[in-house]
Amino acid sequence: MLNLMDPSTYMGGSNSQKDRLADLQEFGSNPGDLNAKIYIPAGLPAGAPLVVVLHGSDQTAAEYDVGAGWSEIADLYRVALLLPEQRRVNNLMLGFNWFEPDDSNRGAGEPLSIRHMVEQVVSDHGIDRQRIFITGLSSGGAMTSVMLATYPETFAGGAIIAGLPYGSADTLPAALLRMKGHGSPTEQQLETRLRNATSHEGPWPILSVWHGSDDQTVDASNAAAILGQWRALHGLDQKPSSTHTVNGYSRRVWSDAGDRELIEEFSITGMDHGTPLKTQGKNSFGSSGDYMLEVNISSTFHIADFWGLIAT
Repeated sequence: MLNLMDPSTYMGGSNSQKDRLADLQEFGSNPGDLNAKIYIPAGLPAGAPLVVVLHGSDQTAAEYDVGAGWSEIADLYRVALLLPEQRRVNNLMLGFNWFEPDDSNRGAGEPLSIRHMVEQVVSDHGIDRQRIFITGLSSGGAMTSVMLATYPETFAGGAIIAGLPYGSADTLPAALLRMKGHGSPTEQQLETRLRNATSHEGPWPILSVWHGSDDQTVDASNAAAILGQWRALHGLDQKPSSTHTVNGYSRRVWSDAGDRELIEEFSITGMDHGTPLKTQGKNSFGSSGDYMLEVNISSTFHIADFWGLIAT
């Protein structure tokens, strides 16, 4: 079992906010033995998008929702949410087991549990299969890498916050080393592992990558490894198509020949391990707390915008 965070417990948000989520009781087989929470805004129309939200270690699904503000986005922009949740019987620190071979391959363990949850919500609520997205923090970010690799046909896009690339570790000692930025496979090895995760030949999900430059838990070199892995998959150059500043932070973008944005990266200068938040003023969502960090930019809002979920 691996904790991607310190052993303190996130306690942000009010009880009324935490109670917004409902249980998804039945969703097919559950080989990963996970819990599942959902948030379906009242009057959600058929053909709405779905966002899968994966919490970090030492967090519950509800606590992460309060911190990141995804259910606020869901209410405003008519989006369904699925929030898979780890159980202590699987991991004492409530982290997703992204590095375990039994929980990082298609058709098994936690990835298959999450895939069955997605299918249930799609069936229950008439979700648009072309607009399913996934995001996560820390161990949830690493499991987002797993889901995008093992079920790429399911997702139109993903967002990895303070996470690690797919295939970077398959043992606990290796995972600990990768978190500290040591011994990572080469870019070519990571691309090969991603391609070999399925027989999928594209199109591939678009990707948003967020990392604090001063992350003391998951070294920022992991963001560079994720970018290299996915640039290779999309056939993109190392040099970004454009670079500009958003709320004081660097945003780099890689686009295809038709100027469609395929990959974006936000490097949050001076930020430690956590989800970047803006909790006051325009385009503000969520509530600050442990690993939910007020830095004057809402990753939740900008990720949703990158995916095309924000109404103009």
